Amino acid sequence: MAGGVFAIDDNRGGFSGRITASVVITCIVAASGGLIFGYDIGISGGVTTMEPFLKRFFPSVLRKMQAADRNVYCIFDSEVLTSFTSSLYIAGLAACLVAGRLTRSFGRKATMILGGCTFFVGGALNGAAVNIAMLIIGRILLGFGVGFTNQATPVYLSEMAPSKWRGAFNTGFQFMIGTGVVAANALNYGSARLQWGWRLSLGLAVVPALIMTLGALLISDTPSSLVERGKLEEAERALCRARGVDTDIEDELNTLIKSSEAIKAANEEPFKTIFERQYRPHLVMSIAIPFFQQVTGINVIAFYAPILFQTVGFGSNSALIASLILGMVNLFSILVSTGIVDRYGRRILFMQGGTQMFLCQVAVACVMGSQIGSSGTGTMPKSYAILVLVLMCLYAAGFGWSWGPLSWLIPSEIFPLKIRPTGQSISVAVNFAVTFILTQTFLAILCHFKFGIFLFYAGWILVMTLFVVLFLPETKGIPLESMNTIWENHWYWKRFVKGGSAMELPKQMD
Repeated sequence: MAGGVFAIDDNRGGFSGRITASVVITCIVAASGGLIFGYDIGISGGVTTMEPFLKRFFPSVLRKMQAADRNVYCIFDSEVLTSFTSSLYIAGLAACLVAGRLTRSFGRKATMILGGCTFFVGGALNGAAVNIAMLIIGRILLGFGVGFTNQATPVYLSEMAPSKWRGAFNTGFQFMIGTGVVAANALNYGSARLQWGWRLSLGLAVVPALIMTLGALLISDTPSSLVERGKLEEAERALCRARGVDTDIEDELNTLIKSSEAIKAANEEPFKTIFERQYRPHLVMSIAIPFFQQVTGINVIAFYAPILFQTVGFGSNSALIASLILGMVNLFSILVSTGIVDRYGRRILFMQGGTQMFLCQVAVACVMGSQIGSSGTGTMPKSYAILVLVLMCLYAAGFGWSWGPLSWLIPSEIFPLKIRPTGQSISVAVNFAVTFILTQTFLAILCHFKFGIFLFYAGWILVMTLFVVLFLPETKGIPLESMNTIWENHWYWKRFVKGGSAMELPKQMD
């Protein structure tokens, strides 16, 4: 049903700027797709520090942990152990490339349901694993589930939300990722004392999968997707529920219909179209933004946070508590982004967050270098270990209100309808490909680079912050149907965009 309407000013330059109860509930349910990704990020690192898990599957790592002459940088350097974590991302990479066609042909909602069901099976298999093969197969199924949902959910949120509040709604996906991370860290801490605690941690992945799948069954698909598939009556009802029964939706619906008809008349292959010159800025952003998000180092730090905190001197339980604190800081910082992204815009958050992360990474490298040294045999005093935790929390906060949510938002909002699913597929594929490489190599790089690994990430953060300053236009408040104007007015990208003339942008809210 349509639900009530909250008192929000109209969106100048767009269609309806009102937020209805229906669209809030629908977007919360859709954003819950982030739960499964966040849960997996948080659970895998904690499980790999549990002795019963290591004893059963990775005894060589456990022996290195217990050795008296251990090098703290190299304890967890195991190709099989990193394969356990990174196999998910190879599967996710394959899934999201297929998901673009599925999303276009069967809708955003159907793709999310498929992702939830696949993740459910993978979680059950991991919880029941008796050998490495079962673990890896389960991780692959988890990867398929995450690949499908990560492709469909951000697009769903961007298409459902009023343009004025698109940023806030889309950050809900990252907030759910953060929620999943915190829940997983809390569960790891509680189950670490149990001999079978690792089974509990891995097996309970079925819970967020069930929440997302059942929720997705209850919501409607986006009006854009329904129009694209010729379901005009359903599209009108969905748009009416989202914008409110007392709202005139004819202009927005007609725009969607005209866009869909133009796409069908052109009869173009999206994967070919996206490489045309006029879509060069869109393609560059769909590759650069997810690439830069991962080379901040955030995901490998999230995966291996318990390992990292053990490296700097925390005990096993203390390392899990520190990881939980890190996850909670990231979660609350996402709320900051939700509150200000549509007021101050995307660029300022990218730049501020990038600067903060750069300084924190350099500081962590200095502390670890001075206390543990290059040999990895030094001992870090508790006060310095706490300082590392504080610096990592500041780093996580900077990521949480900038590159975390915005890296999902930007690719989902910049593409025209005809290549939107394809563009999102490429974006998620790049995300998974880079994540796979980093997770597969992180422990080996930590062993060889030692504290210099944080300077490595700091260098990338500097590069990507400069990239935003020079090449990313502001997308705040621009309706999806008018997004092409930002490229036509950009100092660099206007040479690629068809028309290239200076057009007046829709007015944005102050």
